[in-house]
Amino acid sequence: MNERSDHLYLAASLYYVQGETMESIARQLNVSRSSVSRLLKQARESGVVQITLTNPAGPRTSLGAHLGRAFGVRAHVVPVREGASDVHRLERVARAAGQLISESVRDDMVIGTAWGTTLGSVVQYLSPREARNTTVVQMNGAANPTTSGLRHVDAINSQFASAFSSTVVPFPVPAFFDYAQTKRAMWRERSIQSVLALHERIDLALFGVGGLSAEVPSQVYAQGYLDEADWQQLQEHRVVGDVNTVFLREDGSWQDIPLNDRASGMTPDQLHRLPRRICVVAGTAKAQALRGALRARVATDVVLDEACAQALLNTLEPSLRR
Repeated sequence: MNERSDHLYLAASLYYVQGETMESIARQLNVSRSSVSRLLKQARESGVVQITLTNPAGPRTSLGAHLGRAFGVRAHVVPVREGASDVHRLERVARAAGQLISESVRDDMVIGTAWGTTLGSVVQYLSPREARNTTVVQMNGAANPTTSGLRHVDAINSQFASAFSSTVVPFPVPAFFDYAQTKRAMWRERSIQSVLALHERIDLALFGVGGLSAEVPSQVYAQGYLDEADWQQLQEHRVVGDVNTVFLREDGSWQDIPLNDRASGMTPDQLHRLPRRICVVAGTAKAQALRGALRARVATDVVLDEACAQALLNTLEPSLRR
């Protein structure tokens, strides 16, 4: 083998067999991340890498089918060993979601991304491929009173841009405005209206579900986005979590929660109009919030671990579990 062939095989082995990130591979091979992306693309095209998927019948298939019937989604249930931590569950689910997303990206797509712990993990497992004329647009603001939030969104958007050679369109607004009238005024600005118009053209939306309590904390609840009055309001309105920084109750209702008037994210109604929406969730602590999200019809697909799927199924009426 020549040096190029050595790098090709080693990059493919590190990425697909050992689960290394492209950043780690770039450091080991002393090349740029874009060079790693090209090596992986060449490995697939030349046949060095041949990907096959098997979906055997069994408990996971049954769980997915039950959830699909109950909530009208395609449920992709990921096996995780019993007793695993939520950190490990997130890693396994993120890996599966990264593969599903990579297979779903096509030329000329507009891809909408939320930000958060879950999606930040998912993008580590995107499989680079050529997707011409793709645009990645941020679906919700990220700033709060103490930070711009750029570190949350930049890592996610740059991974998409690198994996699929996408153009990135940021959404430079706060996660939550201090006043609803400020949001309404900002929404009239032409620069913001251009992003809002792009939101309506999203072909593939990607997001997680924020839960008020989880072993892996949701950034909205752990990093200064909510003050004491906000927390009290969420408790008074029986909020269980959020999607795209829009808060939800367990029954899927959200319209009359006052904090949502100040939220910058796309609402469940807006998400529901998009053709493909992939929701990624790990850990049983988020089952209640996921239930609210699915009842709000935010997703066409949900990627989740077995334990979360079972916890979700256990809450359904017996007639819906079969």
